[in-house]
Amino acid sequence: MTTELGLGLVGCGAFGAYVLDAVAGLPGLRVTAVADADPARAAALAGRHQVTACPDPDTLLRHPGVDIVAVATPPATHAALSIAALRAGRHVFCEKPLATTARDAERVGEEASRAPGTLVVDHVLRYNPLLRAVRRLVSEGLLDAPRRFLFENDAADEDLDADHWFWDPDHSGGIFVEHGVHFFDAARALLGSEPQEVRASAVGRPGGPVDMVVADVVHPGGALASHLHSFTHAHRCERQLMRLDHGFAESRITGWIPTHGVITAWTDEAGARAWERLPLRTAELLHVPGFRPHPDDRVSVTVHRDAGGAAPARGRGVTRSVPHRVDVVVDLGGEERKPYVYTESVRAAMADLVRCAATGGTPVADVRAGVSAVAVAEAATRAVASGHVQQVVTVGAGSRTA
Repeated sequence: MTTELGLGLVGCGAFGAYVLDAVAGLPGLRVTAVADADPARAAALAGRHQVTACPDPDTLLRHPGVDIVAVATPPATHAALSIAALRAGRHVFCEKPLATTARDAERVGEEASRAPGTLVVDHVLRYNPLLRAVRRLVSEGLLDAPRRFLFENDAADEDLDADHWFWDPDHSGGIFVEHGVHFFDAARALLGSEPQEVRASAVGRPGGPVDMVVADVVHPGGALASHLHSFTHAHRCERQLMRLDHGFAESRITGWIPTHGVITAWTDEAGARAWERLPLRTAELLHVPGFRPHPDDRVSVTVHRDAGGAAPARGRGVTRSVPHRVDVVVDLGGEERKPYVYTESVRAAMADLVRCAATGGTPVADVRAGVSAVAVAEAATRAVASGHVQQVVTVGAGSRTA
């Protein structure tokens, strides 16, 4: 890029500081200003990056050097700040969720459709190399499109004291909204379809907040996505598993920031040869613009020929000759490299915004992705409250519950 875009950050807490560190040195971008409700916190972060500390978001929006506004405040403020930035002619990088209600998310979408600026939602899974590789393998026909998406998240509550804003739906939107949107969006991307209806349940600790939720989301064509989020564990006991059922293949991916995946597939001889070539294509398979690959990333393939015998196999009305079993490992370094993968995914999301701001293109995690994820999260929340299935209906710039 021949010119740099100035980045202004609203929200100088731990995550806002993390975003600035993640995008440091990104071509086409420079940090110019920060703002926070706590002047001392804004001054400290501004001093660290040698930029302007603004007393409030309105002042930051008037700063002549701010072209992109990064919103890193608590979720209930995201919609209003994003709309204000769009109306001021700025591009927006909004931390998830885009809003805490579907209607507010739609308002952001409506504003984005009129505004000259580009909006990216920080759905980091859209920029994860492992999930990008799975999508490439589906597009190439080595994997069938998933018919089943399963995500189980046993997350830590060790730092979430009883008075933390996370537990207050007025601030966070609740677990489905605050955290579930990542995975509602990932399912939408991997299944390649808009969600239709949601069933959901929730439980809470005795005398305390809701800390475990489950949602089943029906997608077109007989595809089903199941989501469990439990904030009940010590940090060292956290565990996450994403499972994709491709019919004649399965992908098992670990980490809420995916860092390790195992694919098991049954295939014919032509497919076996194509799978065997994957290690030579590691860089291509894992490529995400703006994400700096780690030199130890690897793809390994083992083919077990004639492991299933010569008889055709049949499932869900489809019959194939698939005598060979293929075992594939896609390794980004496992749990110990999670911080690196997370940082680079945030960097890639910002790089996507910088690129689209320059070219007028549509970002991968666009406003529609943000609106749809919030709509499903709200439908799940209503399903818990009502005990009934909630429909998800496309409206205007996005989706909302009926």
